[in-house]
Amino acid sequence: MNITDAIDEFINYCIFEKGLSDKTKASYYNDLSIYKNFLLENSITTINKITSSDIKAFLKERNRKSPTTVAHNLTVIKNFHSYLLRQKLVSINVAEFIDRPKLRKTLPRYMSLEDIDKLLDINLVTPFDYRNKAMLELMYGCGLRVSELINLELTDIDTTNCLIRILGKGNKERDIPLGEYAIYYLKLYLEKRNLLLKEKSCSKLFLNNHGMALTRQGFFKTLKHILKEKGLNQDISPHTLRHSFATHLVNRGADLRSIQEMLGHADISTTKIYTEVSADKVKSDYNKYHPRSHK
Repeated sequence: MNITDAIDEFINYCIFEKGLSDKTKASYYNDLSIYKNFLLENSITTINKITSSDIKAFLKERNRKSPTTVAHNLTVIKNFHSYLLRQKLVSINVAEFIDRPKLRKTLPRYMSLEDIDKLLDINLVTPFDYRNKAMLELMYGCGLRVSELINLELTDIDTTNCLIRILGKGNKERDIPLGEYAIYYLKLYLEKRNLLLKEKSCSKLFLNNHGMALTRQGFFKTLKHILKEKGLNQDISPHTLRHSFATHLVNRGADLRSIQEMLGHADISTTKIYTEVSADKVKSDYNKYHPRSHK
């Protein structure tokens, strides 16, 4: 089979069998297109002609990019060649034993409890204040991604059972407990929501000033405005609230498996980064406060 057809089959498999998002599909296709062009330039046109040495040569050429980019390229290539073997299109997975580049771990950034309290201290005057308060309480209280927040429907909120239904990555659903603060301010917002609708019809939970669904850009703009108003760090992103949710739970002794479920992580190794954040905080506090930590 030629490489182009094999890539097309793999992408279709990822879309229909694995529930790949449009963003991830574009990323996979881009990585595999670069890989294919490298192979074609080296007169390799069919999948059974690809060797481990070809993949290593490709990665060496890509090495001028960041290690993260090279690691992502290799992950996609490994998934591609695993698929080819599973489908019996090749007799061996030539990517199986190629090592990934070692990446320096970047610990997720999170906010202190004091800064969270300051951020959430919103004076409720206009319908937008009620909306902003409910959004931020929900994002921090449930550890949501911004895409999950803006795609919430009215029917996803179950205040009776104190749950919220989230459609996460790969169209996977998960239920997250709703805390008392989130429920209280959601109910207050819902009483004001009709004032934002402007006689339009929209099933999304959070609305913009046109009575339509709030966009990702709209949420970013709102967050930046509140951060500036509160005198907080302007570099804080929506994802910082998600990191803060997980870090504060770990610091207070929450089970890692429970946090994994709430965050919607497919692999617990992704969640384990928060235990490293916690350990990092322990070391920092020791060095800062213990009288015998320094001579």
